[in-house]
Amino acid sequence: MDTQQVSVRARSAPSVREGGSSMSGIRHVNTRQTSRFTIIGNHLAQHRELSLLAIGLSTYIQSLPAGARIGIKKLAERFPESEARIAAALRELEAHGYLSRTRERLPDGRVVTRTCSYNQPSGTAQRHPVPAPARKPCRQAPAPMAAMPLQTPAPTPTPTPAPPPLPQPRNPLPQYLRAATALLTDLHLHAAEITLTEKDVVLLAPAAATWFERGATPAALRHALTHDLPQPLRRPAKLLRHRLTALLPPPPTPDHPTVPLQNCDRCDRAFRSSTPGDCRECAADRHRLPPVPAQG
Repeated sequence: MDTQQVSVRARSAPSVREGGSSMSGIRHVNTRQTSRFTIIGNHLAQHRELSLLAIGLSTYIQSLPAGARIGIKKLAERFPESEARIAAALRELEAHGYLSRTRERLPDGRVVTRTCSYNQPSGTAQRHPVPAPARKPCRQAPAPMAAMPLQTPAPTPTPTPAPPPLPQPRNPLPQYLRAATALLTDLHLHAAEITLTEKDVVLLAPAAATWFERGATPAALRHALTHDLPQPLRRPAKLLRHRLTALLPPPPTPDHPTVPLQNCDRCDRAFRSSTPGDCRECAADRHRLPPVPAQG
């Protein structure tokens, strides 16, 4: 009697879940959840009209704690789907009552979006949170009135100061204006960034003539206008207006009178001389040329 005889065959493990009648189809291996789980109804999990993205997105939203941010950009950072697909899924959930988004204006004037998620969207009672039962008021001393904060007026914008007026010559000689106009027109040959319109040249020519009136040479004025230009140069006329005003040389003194400008009789180039005639280059070329033999 030391050996037990077993007459009943051991029961084998079922090949399918209880209630199953076939080896085909899904098999469920369920583990009881005791923490960090969310209950999802089959009305959502097996919804006939919602897309798979909308069902998954609603499941994710219902698993979040209250107060979590579920904006479109926030969801796009969390999932690989694009913002357009996520926005379409949220609209599906709104259309079927699983989500509502309302815009409210706060007392301070800001507008915020209130989002509510519903795990059972049947009827209107579940679409709004049930208010808590009103408590019996207890007698207590009235709270002191809080002082209303003083609203400080918005600071008025400081007007942009007007630019200083352009310098004007005391004696606007025609040769000064012609030389100034020619110099401004040809500035793009020395600095390609400076492109002036005809209106700009007419406006800036008197200021450039003031430089000539105060003894500046064309080369000095050209260097002051084209040296060390900012890159990129967006408003060349505005820059020239500033330099013609800010870098204006002082007026001549009686001890050092200004030598007037003359136009060369040969090349019509402006040069400084007390008497009219040829400029320095034309005068040098004239002396180097052999004398023309007399016709006879």
